[in-house]
Amino acid sequence: MPTYNKLIRDRIPQIIEKSGKSYRTETLDSERYEQELRLKLQEEINEVLNASSRDEALGELADLVEVIHAFGDLYQLSPEEIEAQRKLKFDERGGFEKRIYLVDVED
Repeated sequence: MPTYNKLIRDRIPQIIEKSGKSYRTETLDSERYEQELRLKLQEEINEVLNASSRDEALGELADLVEVIHAFGDLYQLSPEEIEAQRKLKFDERGGFEKRIYLVDVED
C-alpha cells in the first residue's frame, strides 16, 4: 500500500472509494493544515516548473490557483480581493510581458 502523507483535494477519498480501494485519512487542525498547505504550494510550484507541454502546464497552473484560493480562505481573503490586489499591483508596477531583467542599480 503506497503511503502519501500529503494534503489532498476534498473529493479524492470518494474517487479512491469508487475504484474499490481502501484508504486512511485524518482531518488536520488549523496549525497542521497551514503547514501542509505550504508544502502543497511548493509541490504545485514544482509541478508547474516541470510541466513539459501546454496541457500539462494548464492542469498544474489550475492546481496552483486552487492552492492560492485555499491560502486566501486561510487568511479570510476572497478570490475577488486577491484579484483586485493583483490588478492594483499590475496598474502600479506592470506585469511581466516585456520580459525585463534588472541587472543592477547604481546607488
